Amino acid sequence: MLIDAHAHLDRYGADLPRVLAEISERQIFTVATAMDVPSYLRLLRIAEQCDLVLPIFGVHPKQAPEYAGGLSTLLPYIDESPALGEIGLDFHWVRDPSTYPEQRRVLEYFLAAAREQNKLVNLHTKGAERLILDLLERYDIRRAIVHWYSGPRDLLKRLAEFGAYFTVGVEVLFSDSIKTIAREIPDHLLLTETDNPGGLKWLKGVPGTPGVLADVVRALAELQAKTVAETECLVRDNFSRLIETDPWLADRRVLLSR
Repeated sequence: MLIDAHAHLDRYGADLPRVLAEISERQIFTVATAMDVPSYLRLLRIAEQCDLVLPIFGVHPKQAPEYAGGLSTLLPYIDESPALGEIGLDFHWVRDPSTYPEQRRVLEYFLAAAREQNKLVNLHTKGAERLILDLLERYDIRRAIVHWYSGPRDLLKRLAEFGAYFTVGVEVLFSDSIKTIAREIPDHLLLTETDNPGGLKWLKGVPGTPGVLADVVRALAELQAKTVAETECLVRDNFSRLIETDPWLADRRVLLSR
């Protein structure tokens, strides 16, 4: 079984049935991250069609200003979601610094809930890697996935020492910088993702489909001097270990072990 630890399935249109069929055929356990309330509600409906899809609730930093003034309205969705994401900070692609305090307010609300409810978090960190690490330490969030890390290497090391897991996605197919980062991620903290459909579209102009994950695994296997089967097994074992004591994901552990 392959692991796609970060995708946005709600962003597919008419292609969604074909995408779900491909997930089922290729046996890709897919963490479907939300960016706001409407996307989470769509993901819940999508997950009803495929048991390999895990829908989780989050507010992307770009959407944070819409919710910063009414955080309590997010609590029902946080309470029911088995994990939290996509959440985080973006001080790079988001150019307006006036939104940064609102991003932080929303993120800290989620982190406080994750600590209280013992939930896994799926994080966006672009341009704010040091602050993200500080907040993980402050809130004692011991189970975190850092999505598509491309920040400073010294902070990669510090996040790894803290115990964060890292996804590598489609950029490893094209970028020497990401290949270098992928080599530096400790084996036991490595996960894979697609960020479908937008990740490949951003890089190459075409929407990504689940099958691109196999290309990511092949690229990682080459970088690690492993076989494809060994890399698949490594990533699956890492994700299984990440959720092995998770009270919210017991049913998913059974699914991963089949």
